[in-house]
Amino acid sequence: MSNRLASETSPYLLQHKENPVHWYPWCDEAFERAKEEDKPIFLSIGYSACHWCHVIARESFEDREIAELLNQYFISVKVDREERPDIDSVYMTVCQAYTGSGGWPLSIFMTWEQKPFFAGTYFPKTSRDGMIGLKELLEAIHERWKNDRTSLLLQSDRIVDTLRKSEQPTVKTSYTELIRRGVRQFGRTYDAQYGGFGRAPKFPTAHNLIFLLEYFKRTGDAFCLRMAEHTLTQMYRGGLFDHIGFGFYRYSTDKKFLVPHFEKMLYDNALLILALCQAHTVTGKTLYLEVARKTAKYVLEKMTSPEGGFYSSQDADSEGDEGKFYLLTPQETVEILGQEEGKNFNRHFDIGSEGNFRGKNIPNLLKSDISDQSFDMVLPVIDSYRQKRFSLRRDEKILTSWNGLMIAALCMLYLTSKEEKYLTAAENANGFIEKNLCIEDTLFTAFCMGKRGAFGFLDDYAAYIFAQLSLYRATGECRYLQRAQKLCDKADLEFGDRDGSKESDAADGLDRGIQNAADQGGFYFYGRNHQKLILHPKEIYDGAMPSGNSLMAYNLVRLAHITEERRYQLLAECQLNFLAKHAAGHPSGHAMFLTALLEYTEPPEKVTAVPDRQTHIRDLPVLLPPEAIAVFLEEATEKYPLKNQKTTFYVCRNHSCLPPVNDLHELT
Repeated sequence: MSNRLASETSPYLLQHKENPVHWYPWCDEAFERAKEEDKPIFLSIGYSACHWCHVIARESFEDREIAELLNQYFISVKVDREERPDIDSVYMTVCQAYTGSGGWPLSIFMTWEQKPFFAGTYFPKTSRDGMIGLKELLEAIHERWKNDRTSLLLQSDRIVDTLRKSEQPTVKTSYTELIRRGVRQFGRTYDAQYGGFGRAPKFPTAHNLIFLLEYFKRTGDAFCLRMAEHTLTQMYRGGLFDHIGFGFYRYSTDKKFLVPHFEKMLYDNALLILALCQAHTVTGKTLYLEVARKTAKYVLEKMTSPEGGFYSSQDADSEGDEGKFYLLTPQETVEILGQEEGKNFNRHFDIGSEGNFRGKNIPNLLKSDISDQSFDMVLPVIDSYRQKRFSLRRDEKILTSWNGLMIAALCMLYLTSKEEKYLTAAENANGFIEKNLCIEDTLFTAFCMGKRGAFGFLDDYAAYIFAQLSLYRATGECRYLQRAQKLCDKADLEFGDRDGSKESDAADGLDRGIQNAADQGGFYFYGRNHQKLILHPKEIYDGAMPSGNSLMAYNLVRLAHITEERRYQLLAECQLNFLAKHAAGHPSGHAMFLTALLEYTEPPEKVTAVPDRQTHIRDLPVLLPPEAIAVFLEEATEKYPLKNQKTTFYVCRNHSCLPPVNDLHELT
């Protein structure tokens, strides 16, 4: 018999609809019932592609004994972190405060007032290897709730009070020193042998690589280029990249980038396409463009809905076994390709009899020539075999924030490769969002099974504004720039911690607002029209994705450069000042913000393009350097007249403007 999750649309929640646990979605009914029955809440947060979420489900949530304990003593609430990132953000902060770390599945015990008193992640069914079992934990918490509730609630009040106190920012450091300190921190954690940063597990965090590449462009720092190139190359060579069906997995469990955590996330692949295109632009090396194309091929063929939106993720597990879909034996490839070609294939992709993962093999190029493309023609044959052999679950939820990142990535790939199909895919996805996830300037966070999710959060606005600016850069069409401005104004109104920006568009009102925000600033994760939670966070630290605040800093700087409007200049300065105070202690943890700082302090080349009557506006973007800030005029003006009655380009670089030209090659 189905529980209350059966009427939900989230693929993750629907995975649990047949559990014997009497799950509720996050709703008032759950908290009211907990109060009426005097029971604590068990909150479980996860996502569809999460391996350990599946493990705890099989071991505990599908188990009658555990279900009886939960149903008798608790009210159980299940949340999809991708649909409700606000809830996930708040309670992940709680978990990190309790345990010093976090992850998914996220397990929280709390009161009906939503105050947590115990937190953790995965628990086995019964205690083992020094880990408390969920069975013993449920029994212990029930006993404490019944006989020692006062101490539980005191603990809850202490942790909530501590977290509600705003984090005191570090004394502001100069922008230049902040950037240099970030570079030094990356240098100290860089793994010169295997690439990446820090110890295993190693996440792609492509925004870190984008910052290092941007820093190299401006300074010529060869070490930054080496860190970025080495990391990108090793991630591709290793098992982090799916060499058969393409696309990157979520992270590497080892230091060599050989053994991945096998789920594939849309956002990782979007950010890595951006980093790869940037690496190609900086170095001219075809490898990076080819890997970006392969990654986009995976997304366009396997992660794109018929209507053009991009799905969220593919699972790590097949038939309950992590990575089973992706692993190969040498016998399999020989049977498919024949004796000789199969042996050569196995040698190239390191597929051996002993295996490199649980007796089987993760194809990789760590020991091979990565320029050898002689096996490209047979990869679809192996991929087809994998798909027929085992099933692989896909989360077909379409998220505004992740789609925004992929739209931006495809725009950059179009500008880099000059292949129209990438721009077409970006515009199709944008059309999907406009149709299904927008009402004028109001965004929604997710679309699944024909229904919209909650009102959009800061990340949705930040990523979608980023997408609009990227579409403007790729097409030259002013409607995308105007859309970015409108959404930016809405985000400031809805999430901004400022008064002046809501008083008036006038500069004096903005000046007053920024002065009033001297000790505040930034953007809240959820807005004025969202449900209020126990905390009201401003996420500033870049994790697997750039934070909404970092991405908004980049958007505001880019808008200020393009429009030259004082409004965006002031908002950008306010946002950079806010983040500079909070990033000073650990600047390498705020790489997207550092990239925004670089663009603010040392803007890239700016080109104003003016078409003649025979030139269509869409013909102009690919003529410009991909990394340039571009302003597109629909026709000549008094300030920007045509030269020789031909299409004209006005170029500014290094804080000076050059004479207008009809051919940008005249300036090289």
